[in-house]
Amino acid sequence: MRKPRPARPEWQKPLEEGLYITSTPIGNARDISLHALDVLANCDTILAEDTRVTSKLLAIYGISRPQISYNDHNARRVRPQILMRLERGERLALVSDSGTPLVSDPGYKLVREAIAADVKIYVVPGSSAVLSALVVSGLPTNRFLFVGFLPTRRDSRHAALDKLKHVESTLIFFEPARQLAETLKEMQCVFHERDAAVARELTKLHENVRRGNLPDLASFYEDSPARGEVTILIGPPKPREPDFGKVDRLLQKALPFMPMRTAVDFVREAMDVPHKAIYARALLLKQFQNDGV
Repeated sequence: MRKPRPARPEWQKPLEEGLYITSTPIGNARDISLHALDVLANCDTILAEDTRVTSKLLAIYGISRPQISYNDHNARRVRPQILMRLERGERLALVSDSGTPLVSDPGYKLVREAIAADVKIYVVPGSSAVLSALVVSGLPTNRFLFVGFLPTRRDSRHAALDKLKHVESTLIFFEPARQLAETLKEMQCVFHERDAAVARELTKLHENVRRGNLPDLASFYEDSPARGEVTILIGPPKPREPDFGKVDRLLQKALPFMPMRTAVDFVREAMDVPHKAIYARALLLKQFQNDGV
């Protein structure tokens, strides 16, 4: 009796119809996943931000597939044609020049319209400049906010930074290398001496990560202009020590004229200090007053 044939490995199965959001390396070509290579080799067409860039990657791995240019300049014109292909059941791979598509790269509107058209969408994860820079920065990773590129106009850029100064997360920015020194100075004006890092050319031959505080980094890059792809990371604001001296002074003024709970609530509204801490100090002050200290 013939033995049943073993199940075909997942990676050898034919691609199903739909849109494959496919991550590509941010520098080192060996960082591409086996899943991504499988999708690129077997899809019907590759939607590339720049076909010249994608062609170099495909050539390294001996892949030859049709490509369509899909970028910020032609997206409105090309998107209806892509959606028609998807609705016909084609298998399309969306790639950006590097990293994960849609993250400061084209593709968001295409994905939204594909969802509305009930097209199947798959993600092929891989390299990301955002996560790569975060984990190597030495800054807190438990909470982070990816900001992307800042506005080019100085007043708009400063306003955007000002809105972020109270965000209690590591902030991640993409920045053109030619503008790095000037932007770090502006960041110093808003965020003062916060810990920060500049990650440059990650996974490439001249990869470099410089860590320090914003004044040190601004000074360094003013004297040493940067080149290549740049990611700036700024640590969250450091927790401030409560001004318990002021808390005590307010309590001393309030306690003789109102119940302790009311006095604590009054000071809590005036000071950014936890209620329990104020209540504990009020108890101590009350005790000292009763003891005649």
